[in-house]
Amino acid sequence: MPTFNPLVEKLAPPPVPSVFAWGRAYDGSRGPLIDLSQAVPGYPPHPDMLALLGDMASSTAYCGYGPIEGDADLRRAYAEHVSQVYGATLTPENIHVTSGCNEAFASAAMTVAGPGQTVLMTNPFYFNHDTTLAMMGVKMRTVACRPEDGFLPKPDTIAAAITPEVRALALVSPNNPTGAVYPPDLLLAIFELCRARDIWLILDETYRDFLPEAGRAPHGLFGQDDWQERLISLYSFSKSLCIPGHRLGAITAGSKTVEQIAKVMDNLQICAPRSAQAAVARALPMLAAWREDNRQEIVRRAEALTVTMAKLPEWRVDSLGAYFAFVRHPFPAPRSAAVAERLAREAGVICIPGAYFGEGQEAYLRFAFANADAETISLLEERLGDFRPA
Repeated sequence: MPTFNPLVEKLAPPPVPSVFAWGRAYDGSRGPLIDLSQAVPGYPPHPDMLALLGDMASSTAYCGYGPIEGDADLRRAYAEHVSQVYGATLTPENIHVTSGCNEAFASAAMTVAGPGQTVLMTNPFYFNHDTTLAMMGVKMRTVACRPEDGFLPKPDTIAAAITPEVRALALVSPNNPTGAVYPPDLLLAIFELCRARDIWLILDETYRDFLPEAGRAPHGLFGQDDWQERLISLYSFSKSLCIPGHRLGAITAGSKTVEQIAKVMDNLQICAPRSAQAAVARALPMLAAWREDNRQEIVRRAEALTVTMAKLPEWRVDSLGAYFAFVRHPFPAPRSAAVAERLAREAGVICIPGAYFGEGQEAYLRFAFANADAETISLLEERLGDFRPA
């Protein structure tokens, strides 16, 4: 039998299906399954979004290939949207549409780093970023983020990790898995460090629509004179529009960077799904008020989790924001996967083990609380309070 690519074969199986399997073993004795695992919206798309998707999917206008960088309508609509969010001036030439944010990260990483070179990430990290780099033959090295610092990286720690083979630093804010929101002044300090050390900053902003305050720019990096030579921002339409199955994301970068990313995209996807692009181009300005309502709902769910976990002093929320809470479980001996598996099988609560997000995270579980409403979240008080792993 022919051999497999060793860079792929050595990877662990995708983690989310294994977590779902634990949930399927739950017998229902504690009530309905509580899903705090995958980061998906716990409410449906707006009816107008569904109508647009249906109309565009049935149109012959979107049955053929489109521009690699994305259809003009969506690039224009998203450039206007990003300009408004950040108080900056961006153009369609700064936008590249992708099939979800995972593809955006893969395309960006492949554009700036090659085999044997290194990309820095934080620890804990988003596991798909790690495996993407591994299968490309790109080395990954981490910068520690400590709970006492709110899981935010320190610029001097990043500086110490930048060696000649490092091509980029990849960050996620709001963070997956911790929920930590990087303050604008910290992001500016990190950007200036990347500029001084001549490396790229890849900033995954998938969850930026769920910041606790409305109307505040997540950062001011697009106002820097040379941002196009240093910054690549990633985004997903999956969360705010509730359409993860339609696989649509975007990259915001300098026009020259977009040209290079298009070379990668032509070999991965040719173009992102076109009917979804057409639907989102129209929905983005149309559903602004609905998206704000959803942001407020996620804030309420975050507050509900905070209140509920405060009633469980043995459990500790060390970081929380946007979609996620990074929760320290109270069991010193079991590994995080063992705790998560038994929590799913016996208490009917599925979540992601901390160890899946990097070394030294065995004491943690990731709760994706956006999946559950406040009433469901309140059920955690009884289920976690009664839970004792063997």
